[in-house]
Amino acid sequence: MEKMTKTVQQLFDLSGRVAIVTGGSRGLGLEMAEGLAEAGASLMMCARREQWLAPALQEMTAKGFRAEGRVCDVADAHQIETVVAATMEAFGRVDILINNAGISWGERPETMALEKWQRVLETNLTGLSEQDDRLISRESDR
Repeated sequence: MEKMTKTVQQLFDLSGRVAIVTGGSRGLGLEMAEGLAEAGASLMMCARREQWLAPALQEMTAKGFRAEGRVCDVADAHQIETVVAATMEAFGRVDILINNAGISWGERPETMALEKWQRVLETNLTGLSEQDDRLISRESDR
């Protein structure tokens, strides 16, 4: 049996890579952003609320990570495009997309008001698709 010659850190080295993390200001999004940064990736962190984004961004930069942030509601295609453009301007590329943003009201779908249900779908499904579409179209333009 052949001995592995690379360490785990070498196998998961993301130096020179750039990641967009939606919903990156707290919870799993923040944890994933930190893990990517620890592996060497530069970050564009996104959140719907500045009051959540600012402290998360400050925490990342205080740890010495290269990180930028933008307020973004992924249900809004224009805001998604703005984030992608800001990422390209700041870092020159996008290698990794973590579609973590999502909402819910902690209510069963059958009892949720239609307006709330539509908002969940716009954020959790349409927003995810829009983000992918924006990045794919940018890559195909290269």
